Amino acid sequence: MNNSIRPRIPTRPLAVGHLRAFEAVARLLNFSAAAQELALTQPAISRQIKALEEELGLPLFQRGTRRVELTHAGAQLLTVVAPQLVELDRRVRQLRADAGRQVINLTTFASFASLWLLPRLESFQQAHPAVDIRISASDGVQDLDASGFDVALSYHLSPPPGEGVERLFGEVLAPVHGPARQARIDAGELPPLHRPADLAEHTLAEEDDNRPTSQLTHWRPWFEAQGLGDLQPRRWLLLNYTHQQVQATLAGNALTLARLPLVYDQLERGELIETFGPARRHRTPSSYWMRLARSATQRPEVLQFCEWLREQAAQTRAALSV
Repeated sequence: MNNSIRPRIPTRPLAVGHLRAFEAVARLLNFSAAAQELALTQPAISRQIKALEEELGLPLFQRGTRRVELTHAGAQLLTVVAPQLVELDRRVRQLRADAGRQVINLTTFASFASLWLLPRLESFQQAHPAVDIRISASDGVQDLDASGFDVALSYHLSPPPGEGVERLFGEVLAPVHGPARQARIDAGELPPLHRPADLAEHTLAEEDDNRPTSQLTHWRPWFEAQGLGDLQPRRWLLLNYTHQQVQATLAGNALTLARLPLVYDQLERGELIETFGPARRHRTPSSYWMRLARSATQRPEVLQFCEWLREQAAQTRAALSV
């Protein structure tokens, strides 16, 4: 749609009647201040609060001559209403901003976005210049239709719950280091890396996360697969996210047990070095998954994006046999 003929979009918050009046009074603890904020009269605010109390069957405020306080019921109701109004207003702002545009709302975890999705995204944007992409980084499993997301890209041991689930590719791990560390090894500043046991003389980056899927990407299962269950490195570098481990490895600070589907392009470009070669790769039962919201199945731009994701995932599968 041409921006010059876009409909005029209002900017005021969406009206939700008594609940917005209640939230304002509960937050400000002042009927006059709430009325001023909502551009209403104080009697109008009072009527809305009274109607809500009558509907609930409980008082929400203790009214004094100079002071207003929440009752227990009012405090309980506020814990539900306040975040819901914040989310409602956020969603309304988003809908207004998206009016007349094609927008794909995607949720995925930060490391997948940083290492796999964003380096590839330009090819989709060049092919579909009229489509906007909004990416939200989150590790949680989202109810797509309830949260407003069109597509979720996630990492699980088994298919995530819900409809519209597709496996993109599996997981394979291998030790990697960067050219900066290799240069120090070649100069004799660091011990060599000829075999897995040599890792005992080096710093290893580890994901500081105890979730079951993260446990599979820790160094200990890889050590055990190499017959080195008791190996301890010279030191650990503990980091919250996979992309932080990769950044530390690129900087020469440590080696990391890399998730090869996420860093394969960097290996191909020589930005990372697979320390012991393909023979030491270790597969896990986890996979990367795509989910499509039911509400997005009839939108051509979302279907085009999903098809592009399938093509990109097929390249990753072919490169690593995952």
